[in-house]
Amino acid sequence: MATTTVASDLATLTRHSLAGLRMLLVLTLVTGLAYPLAMTAVGQVAFPWQANGSLVRSDGAPTTSRSDAVGSALVAQGFTGPEYFHPRPSAAGDGYDTLASGGSNLGPLNPDLVATIEERKAAVAALEGVDPADVPADAVTASGSGLDPHISPAYAAIQVARVAGARGLSVADVERAVAEHTAGRDLGVLGDPRVNVLELNLALDDAH
Repeated sequence: MATTTVASDLATLTRHSLAGLRMLLVLTLVTGLAYPLAMTAVGQVAFPWQANGSLVRSDGAPTTSRSDAVGSALVAQGFTGPEYFHPRPSAAGDGYDTLASGGSNLGPLNPDLVATIEERKAAVAALEGVDPADVPADAVTASGSGLDPHISPAYAAIQVARVAGARGLSVADVERAVAEHTAGRDLGVLGDPRVNVLELNLALDDAH
C-alpha cells in the first residue's frame, strides 16, 4: 500500500511539474519573445522616429539615421557658447552623461546644494546681466534625470539678449525663434510650457 501511494504521489508531482514547465515555456515565448517583437514592429511602423530615439539632424529635421543625427530631442546637451541657449544644469556623471542619468539626490536643505544653487544663481545673473532674483529655478537646479532637454520660457527669456548679441541678430528675431520652439501644456492642462534647447539652437544655427 505504501509503495502504491509513493508511486501515485510521484506521478502526480511529475504531471504537475510538466504542466508548470509547459506553462513557463508558453509564457516565456509569449511575453519574452512574441510581445516584445510585436511592440517593436508596431513602433517601427507607426512611430519610427520616436522608436529610434527621436533623433534630429543639424538642420533640426527628424531623422532615424544615427549617422545623420547630431542629438536627440529627448536628451539635453551641454551648450556653453555665448551664441547658444544654455540647458538646465546636470548632475548626470560629469554632466549630460546618458550612461549616468540621475540627480544629485541632495535634499532641499542640504548645505552643499544650497551653496551650489547660490553659486549658479550668481553665475547666471552675471552672464545674462539680470538681477539674481530674476534667475528662474530651472537655471540653477538639475533635473531628476540630468538629461532634461527643456528649459522654462522664463529661463529662455533672460538668455535672449546674450544670444542675439553673439549672433548679430535682433532681439525680436531671437524671441520669435523662442516662441516657435515653445511647447504648451500637454492636452492644455498637463505640465508647463517648455522650450526644447537643442531644437532651438539648431534652428538658430540653420537660420544664421
